[in-house]
Formats: sequence, C-alpha cells, structure tokens
Amino acid sequence: MRTQIAFCSLFLFLLSCHVMAQPRIGLTPEQHSWLTKAYKFEKAGWIYLHIEGTPEERGFQHGYLMAAEIKESLRMLRRKWEYESAMSWPWYVKKAGEILTPKVDSEDLAEIDGIVEGMDAAGDTTTENEIVGLNGYMEFMDYWWPKVADSLKLNPSMPERESCSSFIATGDMTADGKIVLGHNTMGDYEEPFCNVIIDIAPAKGHRILMQTFPGFIHSGTDFFITDAGLIGSETTIGSFSGFDPNGVPEFSRMRHATQYANSIDEWCKMMEEGNNGGYANAWLIGDIKTNEIARLELGLKYFGFEKKKNGYFVGSNLVKDPKILRFETTEQETNIKLSSVARDVRWHQLMKEYAGRIDLRLAEKFEADHYDTYLNRIQPDSRTLCGHSDLDGRISGSGVPFDPWGTLDAKVVDARMAKQMSFYARWGSACGTAFSAKKFLSEHPQYHWMSGILKSRPSEPWVEFTAGEK
Repeated sequence: MRTQIAFCSLFLFLLSCHVMAQPRIGLTPEQHSWLTKAYKFEKAGWIYLHIEGTPEERGFQHGYLMAAEIKESLRMLRRKWEYESAMSWPWYVKKAGEILTPKVDSEDLAEIDGIVEGMDAAGDTTTENEIVGLNGYMEFMDYWWPKVADSLKLNPSMPERESCSSFIATGDMTADGKIVLGHNTMGDYEEPFCNVIIDIAPAKGHRILMQTFPGFIHSGTDFFITDAGLIGSETTIGSFSGFDPNGVPEFSRMRHATQYANSIDEWCKMMEEGNNGGYANAWLIGDIKTNEIARLELGLKYFGFEKKKNGYFVGSNLVKDPKILRFETTEQETNIKLSSVARDVRWHQLMKEYAGRIDLRLAEKFEADHYDTYLNRIQPDSRTLCGHSDLDGRISGSGVPFDPWGTLDAKVVDARMAKQMSFYARWGSACGTAFSAKKFLSEHPQYHWMSGILKSRPSEPWVEFTAGEK
C-alpha cells in the first residue's frame, strides 16, 4: 500500500512538473522566458510572490501571476469607493491619471505598464491609470479626495481611522544590543487584502522583501527589508490635513527610496524629495550595518527627524514633531480616549517594562497586546495595540461603534534575520483571533453594503519568510 501511495505521489509530482514546463498558450517566447524566473505560492494565509529583472519583466510577472488577485482588489476598491464617495470608479481612475500618473517615476511607471501587460496576457483587462489609482488609493482617497469633497459640499462616508502599531529598538533596549522591529497593520476589513509577501530582485538597485497588496509596486502597509541592510515600517500620522497635487506620489517615492537607498539618510532624503503630503507617515527605519535607528515624520510643510544608536522609537499615529502636530494636524495629543494616544501610552509602558530584554518573542507579544490604557484593563478594542474596533460597542476612533476595522496582521524582525533577508509574519489579527464576515454582518446589519467584499480571516500561525524561498 505504501509503495502504491509513493508511486502515485511521484507520478503526480512529475505530471505537475511537466505541466509547469509547457509554454503558456498565447504568450510570446519572450514573455514565457520572463515567467520562468517568477513564481508564487501560498503559506498560512499569505501569498508569496517572487519577481525579478527589468521593470517590464517584473511588472509582467506580477500582473500575470497575480491577475485574479488584482482583479478582485480592483472590484473591492471600486465598490468601496462608489459607496463612500457617491462618485463613479471611471471618474476616480480619470482623476488619478490626471494628477498622479504624470508624476510617477519612469521606472515605476514601466513596472506598472508591465502589470497591465501581464494582466492582459492572463485574460484580465486594466489600464495604466487604473493600476496607478490602485497603488495610490490611500493617498488619493484619504488626502486628495476629502478636499474635493469639501469643495463639492458632499457628505462622504469616509470616517477617519488611525492605523498601525509599530516599534523599533536597539542598544540597551534589546536582549542582544541589536535592532528589533515589530509592526502590525490596522485597516478597514472591507478593503483589498494586504496578504502578499513580495520578493523583488530588480535588475538595478537593491533586492526587497516586503509586505504588500496585489498590484502594488510599493508596500502600502510599509514593512520592508532590503539587501542594503535597511529595515522599515511606518504608522500613519493621525488627523493630518495636507496634499499637494503637484508633488510626487508617496507610493512612487517609497518604492524608489527602498530600491536605491544605501543608508537611513539616503532613504529619508529620497522620501522628502517631491513630497506631496499624501499618506503622511511616521517612518521607523533601521540600518543593521550601523545599528542605528531613526524616525522620519513626513508632513507636507514640515519634517521631523531623529536618529540614535541606543533607545527606541514607537508609532501609534500620534505625531511627535511639534510643528507637524500644531500646524498640520488637529490631533488631541492628551486625550487618552483616542486610539493614538492610548496606544502611545501603552508603547512607552512596554518599553519601560521590558527594557534590555526585547527580542523577537517579546515583539510578537507586543504586537498582540490587548491592554487598554484608558480603561486600565485588558480588553481588545479600538484603543489597544492589537486593534479590534469591530468588538468595540463604544464610540471608537472612527466615530462609530462596531466599526469593521482593526489589526490585519503582524510582522517582526531582528538584525540576524534582516541580514538573511527574512522575517516572521502572521496573517489575520496579531493575537490570532479569527474574524467571520458572515457572523459580523449578521450581528451588525447596518454594514449590509459590505456584503460581497467583507471577507473572513481565520486564525493563522506565525511563519517565516525569506527572500528567494520556494
């Protein structure tokens, strides 16, 4: 019996290899050769995608292998946009094409065009402007659109949400004196999934391993490692107002900086050049070559920058630079009822309590933390580092109870792993709590419009990802 099973397994394996080796119908020999260098697989809720080569090559690989996921992301985003803005998706794409596309770096645009070409070869049609609009949806929908909506006197259903919890520590703060970084993404549950780990080996520049969305050339959630020894994350600056339509899109600056910077200072300089204020973030960056860490707070008119070899920085959407805080936000920095303030307080409590002992195990624990510093008790809600606004019956950070928003994942990395271009990640809530879309919509019918785009996320384990793994 065992012999028969082994024979059948071998036969199926050889058959799959034979099928994979066959030329894909309708592709040119050149396109087929590009695809032989790329691959994707699934692990613990994540999709791992490897692409390499020139901008057109890696874009084509991305678009072809991820065509179904990109198509679904566009469907979800279109539904969300048209409900919340009352404007059509073609109008959104047209405006993105007018404002964002002309400012995108030429190499980035070539990669986007490759994605369009790859999707078309896979049987799904899209356009350059639509993929630009997809890549820039955070800065366009959340920074450009509110100003337009105000001028039109609209009442868009787009409540402000504070997103992401992150820390970076080094020196006396960590167990081995080297850098440790942790980050979890907070976002709307009805938005496209950010469950892609992309390994990019470009023909020019540095190799990148980062978390991203289908169809993105940048990270979006902003957690990355490069073979230049740089690691990074960010948390959005809360209650921010500012956007310059003449500036360079944030997604293009982020990708360029991550691919070409050799140091923290270079990375930050590239992010500052042409800044449009879109997707304003507090970036936590580390360089494992020098054991330095830094925080870049990038507003529109003002920048805040600090760098050190001993200590820590934390991110919870509460900006620290006084000029950005006073001139570019409406943040109430002492109101501990707010998620940003409550989480900032919790970060400093954890840093103080575990100083000198921080490692990967504790980083995972921090990202899954459920202590509400306003209530002074453990209770997963909108104010905890591992956010669960969907469980919060009180008025949450977005202004509505039971908002389907919260932590979508968690990632941790230390200097040893970063040197090997690897990190640990967990898809779904950082604490492992599963989310059932069917159950949520049944209990909260006021969100009925999300039916068809709100998706469940089961509890998944922590797993390791490495550049080049198969």
